[in-house]
Amino acid sequence: MIIIRKSQDRGHAQHGWLDSYHSFSFADYHDPKWIGFRSLRVINEDRVAASQGFGSHPHSDMEIITYVLSGELKHKDSMGNEGIIKTGEVQKMSAGTGVVHSEFNASAKTEVHFLQIWIEPSDKDLSPSYEQHYLPVHQHNDLLSFPINIHQDAIIFRGRTSKGHELTYSLGIGRGAWIQVISGAVTVNGKSIETGDAAIIEKETSLQFTTQDNCEFLLFDLK
Repeated sequence: MIIIRKSQDRGHAQHGWLDSYHSFSFADYHDPKWIGFRSLRVINEDRVAASQGFGSHPHSDMEIITYVLSGELKHKDSMGNEGIIKTGEVQKMSAGTGVVHSEFNASAKTEVHFLQIWIEPSDKDLSPSYEQHYLPVHQHNDLLSFPINIHQDAIIFRGRTSKGHELTYSLGIGRGAWIQVISGAVTVNGKSIETGDAAIIEKETSLQFTTQDNCEFLLFDLK
């Protein structure tokens, strides 16, 4: 079973300094049909204006993953971590028992574009932790797993494929997949998805990808 979630059907918030699309209910956007998918709770596609951002705010009991698509994001948290998340880098913060952090556009001239992802952990009250990794820019025509430790039975892959290329992914029995297209277009088991679209997959054990145009996407393999 495959359900397509079109880009234009996502929640949308425009705050001037922040342009944000919500795949799931978030903040003032609420849709009871889209609360989350398995342990996946948030996928926000954010564009933040130059020198703007999110001031210090708390989180707990959530795996928070940020993937910067363009620009640079300045991070600071109560664990003592401070630095820049650059284009092509992925950051994971386990909020656990509680953490306070801020995220600002590190540039005074250009916007920063990123995905923020929340996954519910399998256990509560974990010790907060932080990771940051660079994903190889030359990855092509395959799936690359995010090199992060998620406190949940979940794996995130980045796919980068050229037009006409085919990929196959085996999904375990009883597992589900969420595919989020970042750019380009691809078919999954014959269903077409484009920039900003998602495919929600249940009761399938083999995923066949055929790229319609140069494409970047994320694949979430979830219990």
